[in-house]
Amino acid sequence: MKLSICKSVGTFFLNTIFLFSGFILSSLVMACSVPTFDPAVRSQLFDADWKFNLGDIPGSATPGFDDSQWRALDLPHDWSIEDRAPKDSVLQIGPFSSESQGGGATGHVMGGIGWYRKSFTLGLDSKDKRISILFDGVYMESDVWINGKHAGFHPYGYTPFSYDITPFLNPAGQENLIAVKVMNQGKNSRWYSGSGIYRHVELITTNQVHISQWGNFVTTPEVSKEKATVKMESAIENNSGKDQQVNVVTTLLNPKGETVATDEKLERIVSGEKKIVTQNLSVAMPLLWSPVSPSLYNAVVTVKFRDATFDQMTTTFGIRSISFDAKRGFLLNGENMELKGGCMHHDNGILGAATIDRAEERRVELMKKFGYNAIRTSHNPPSRQFLEACDRLGVFVIDEAFDKWEKPKNPQDYHLFFKEWHAKDLASMILRDRNHPSVIMWSIGNEIPERADPSGLEIRSRLVATVKELDATRPVTEAICGFWDQKGRDWKDTAPSFAGLDIGGYNYQWKMYESDHELYPERVMAGTESLPKEAFENWQKVKDEPYVIGDFLWTAFDYLGESAIGHTVTGPVESKAFTLPWPWFNAYCGDIDICGFKKDQSYYRDVVWGISDLEMAVHTPIPAGEIETVSMWGWPDERQSWNWKGAEGKKMSVSVYSNYPAVRLELNGKEIGTKAVSAETKLTATFEVPYEAGELKAVGLKDTIVIGSKTLKTTGAATKIRLTPDRATINANRNDLSYVMVELTDDAGNLVPDGDLPLTFAIWGAGEAAAIGSANPSDMRSFKSPVCTTFRGRGLVIVRPTGKTGEITLTAKASGLGIETTRIVVK
Repeated sequence: MKLSICKSVGTFFLNTIFLFSGFILSSLVMACSVPTFDPAVRSQLFDADWKFNLGDIPGSATPGFDDSQWRALDLPHDWSIEDRAPKDSVLQIGPFSSESQGGGATGHVMGGIGWYRKSFTLGLDSKDKRISILFDGVYMESDVWINGKHAGFHPYGYTPFSYDITPFLNPAGQENLIAVKVMNQGKNSRWYSGSGIYRHVELITTNQVHISQWGNFVTTPEVSKEKATVKMESAIENNSGKDQQVNVVTTLLNPKGETVATDEKLERIVSGEKKIVTQNLSVAMPLLWSPVSPSLYNAVVTVKFRDATFDQMTTTFGIRSISFDAKRGFLLNGENMELKGGCMHHDNGILGAATIDRAEERRVELMKKFGYNAIRTSHNPPSRQFLEACDRLGVFVIDEAFDKWEKPKNPQDYHLFFKEWHAKDLASMILRDRNHPSVIMWSIGNEIPERADPSGLEIRSRLVATVKELDATRPVTEAICGFWDQKGRDWKDTAPSFAGLDIGGYNYQWKMYESDHELYPERVMAGTESLPKEAFENWQKVKDEPYVIGDFLWTAFDYLGESAIGHTVTGPVESKAFTLPWPWFNAYCGDIDICGFKKDQSYYRDVVWGISDLEMAVHTPIPAGEIETVSMWGWPDERQSWNWKGAEGKKMSVSVYSNYPAVRLELNGKEIGTKAVSAETKLTATFEVPYEAGELKAVGLKDTIVIGSKTLKTTGAATKIRLTPDRATINANRNDLSYVMVELTDDAGNLVPDGDLPLTFAIWGAGEAAAIGSANPSDMRSFKSPVCTTFRGRGLVIVRPTGKTGEITLTAKASGLGIETTRIVVK
């Protein structure tokens, strides 16, 4: 019997091989088998064409189940942000319901049980391949079935997980069925979590010899402006059933795509084992990653045998060095950096928790635009797309794992699963995220109840050991608060907790920095949470003390849930309320509101951080006989406005924030007064000004010389609608978006901040309105409704392409203002 064989076997076998005693030389045949590899199909988005049902239906996991009446949708998907069906005797508006088990903590939205199903067929080229499915995040408890067979269970809503589904698949060319059950039940979160498969899903196709999931690890142990050493560790798996010799080739590409280094290594991979292959490459005159210049390289790792490629994976990374110590602070590439940070939850405002790529990117863009250089992903790992945006845009990240360990904060939260799952979940976070240059710290917890208990010390030790085993290049921190939850305990009890960390995370404890430094002079500290009202005090410590490396505001961005922790109210007596009830659904404590617009408190921070040298705000009039109460995370009710119709002649409190030695305030060209400004006044001068329409002007002075000014003008009435897309051309991709800012303006084009009106929107063409809303924290409504009332003159329409090229037309109209139109090109 004659069989054709590959040339590489050698001339001895060029013509024939023979059958001996009824068997073939199987080892020869295996040596000749040539794997096929297509990088285009190694990782494919698996987001399109799912079926969804809200509610638990028996039999939903079986292939023969009739899902024809289920809703068709694309992932990512968050059902908690969607409108609820009407229900008798239940207070309900859009997605908000009085039956919400989380109540104000989760923004009055609903969880429940949801099912997802998707049919798919693999081509003949998938034969003999390993097929796995990767979920970047499902909230919360999920079970996955393939063709009716259970593939696995995953309880944590924020970590990625994957299953090898090869054993469950039908032969190539036949239809398969994946079913996913998601449960978000009980009180399990302190903030809005969302529900469902809210992050991306990928189908991974590899040969039997392949690079492990998250198997490439790039570090830069030596970095200078002249030369960098890049260390690549690749985990290679061999499931082929026989030992295999492979060539591991690593090629480094600079930001222009040019090859700057290559290394090749011959390795023997034993069958059934995983081997770490280490390579060191040298890059001359590297482009260093930094916030100013976030240069990104690609490392292409190819696993091959002679001319046959088994696998190939590209990993994006940055060349940079980081170090931390109490004498020099945080050094990036040898230069001192101060972390201007903000904490950020994972939701995308009126879109809910759905991880649409552009939404993730925009949040990072806005953070950098408004002066932040660092984000703490409170209190869980973010999406991969979020970190990719931080890499591209140059924003540092504290990547946080957990909000609780073994002791609960809510009855049904992750503490139920921590013992069994924490090592797996922490490992998945580290392995997925360790190649991101933006990630400079790992955080293992936030305000953990057992933080200073013997059990907590033991858990912390295990968590730190897990991190160090997987990545020894970054420090480990944890956000530790005072003992507000354990009366009678003293701050000194935290000493053993801090001793187990590389960097001490201080939540609201800036007053302890100096005394702790005296006791522990080698301790590096960071303000992992701070209050808006204490921006000046916190930043002074960062400026003055090198051992305090940065400050992270709670919070940078408004978010759904923890309703009204940032409220301000007036009344005859001081309010003792921690939060506010229905209809509040938004925390409202951020520098940036839920639509992405700057809030008034952020202008003070601009001056504190030196982004601006002069800002001004006007306090709203407080009714006679009443006092203002500002909550712990709140800010006085100030506005960037000089529109106060009805307050003529009444004294208005005007705050001028400045880095200049003195400021002068003028109204309609007349001087109101001049005051000195310094650290003693917390960079603030306050004036009492009888209201009169016109122009209010703050002037910065140095030695009586005018060196800066800021103006607020009374506007006319709203006469027009202005629609401004952040991007007028977008891609025909469901992961792209255009954010259209909606403004009410006067005849001169000035924003009118006090004339809010209901607007009606219409959209047609190659897109849809993914969400419509405003930043009003208590204006409950459907985010799919075409009618929305502006808030302080603004609103937002988020436009999403359908996936086809063409044009999207959006119109807005209001009584007396006519119709405004904008168009977005989809290419």
